[in-house]
Amino acid sequence: MAPNPTIMHAVEQLGYRVTIGDVATQAGLNIAEAGQGLLALAADAGGHLQVAETGDIVYLFPPNFRAILRNKYFQLRLQEWWQKVWGILFYLIRISFGIFLVLSIALITISIVIIITAASSDRDNDNRGSSRGGGFFFFPDLFWYFSPNYYNTSYQQRRQTSRQGSEMNFFEAVFSFLFGDGNPNAKLEERRWQEIATLIRHQRGAVVAEQIAPYLDDLGPGYKQEYEDYMLPVLIKFNGQPKVSSEGQIVYYFPELQVKASNKGRQSVPVYLEELPWRFSRADSGQIMLSAGLGMLNFVGALVLGNLLRDGTVAAQLGGLVAFVQGIYWLLLAYGIGFLGVPLVRYFWIQWRNQKIVARNRDRLSRAKLLTNPDANLQQKIDYAQQFATENIIENKDLVYSTENDLLDQEIKNSAQIEAEWQKRLQSGE
Repeated sequence: MAPNPTIMHAVEQLGYRVTIGDVATQAGLNIAEAGQGLLALAADAGGHLQVAETGDIVYLFPPNFRAILRNKYFQLRLQEWWQKVWGILFYLIRISFGIFLVLSIALITISIVIIITAASSDRDNDNRGSSRGGGFFFFPDLFWYFSPNYYNTSYQQRRQTSRQGSEMNFFEAVFSFLFGDGNPNAKLEERRWQEIATLIRHQRGAVVAEQIAPYLDDLGPGYKQEYEDYMLPVLIKFNGQPKVSSEGQIVYYFPELQVKASNKGRQSVPVYLEELPWRFSRADSGQIMLSAGLGMLNFVGALVLGNLLRDGTVAAQLGGLVAFVQGIYWLLLAYGIGFLGVPLVRYFWIQWRNQKIVARNRDRLSRAKLLTNPDANLQQKIDYAQQFATENIIENKDLVYSTENDLLDQEIKNSAQIEAEWQKRLQSGE
């Protein structure tokens, strides 16, 4: 079984020397999963275990552990290859919608021109001037919108300004207009647990429930909030332990998160978990207007073409491209409807979704504000929690054993330290 990619990434970010608490905090994983994943990764990638006097364990990995795993696991090589291939395929999928839009407009336009030209050639000059004059003068106006000069001037002008705010090309902007740019909160749960673990570490492993509440969603009804039931998932995930004061106040401490492999700069943590609002599109306003305009043009053109093709004999008489377009007409019309319908539905869905996001953010922020000016009861709980706060940074001088070196060599190297420890115990009467 291939190692967990999330743990591998966390080890790289943390400098290849980590504790279970380091990885759990960095990756937002539960303690058990982080511990099992580190053991598996150490066994597969040639990692080493460093044991401190306190019994805490540090995992040390070689910087090239990915190359070691790549040579060992075909699955990892396949995953890396597929990620590259999928990146290319997904880009082709993204631009295909814009390409199909252009092709659809081109097919519709050419078919309309062919049908009108053929119809006009069957009438004499007088009939053309009297019976078809209105339609004839309408279509050149419509075709002007299809002309390359129109789009070259308008689109080039928009590109000069759009590059300042958007790096999308036209085809990417069409996909963004249709389907957006993905869920901005796709990794919300991962971010939630990362921020909770980071907060616990900032408090040196001991917190009260009110400090965790700004990072959670629904805390449950009043009686569950009173008994702090919402802390159970946090305790399970990070192997926490509750403590009750003589006044009946509950605090929580997390031993594994109190152990660190290094004393690097502390990672900042926001005061509450903030969900990001959905955006309709990352394309700039010019690209959105251009996409919507082309979509409308495609839809109107499809309706005009459908009106011209109502007489089934037209395609049979002209054959060729017109017959082909008639065969796929319902596909062109469906694409035209969907091109405008999907963004419209998505727009209202985003408005509804963002209202809920704003409400959840407001609730979490209100809980965070309680900590800025805590009342006497809350301050008493925070002070009690600090009795269990500690931080254990395992440095090389704290190690008593490491799988890097031979056990006999380590005993010789640490003999002075061992003798001093024995003398200390003898003098204390242990």
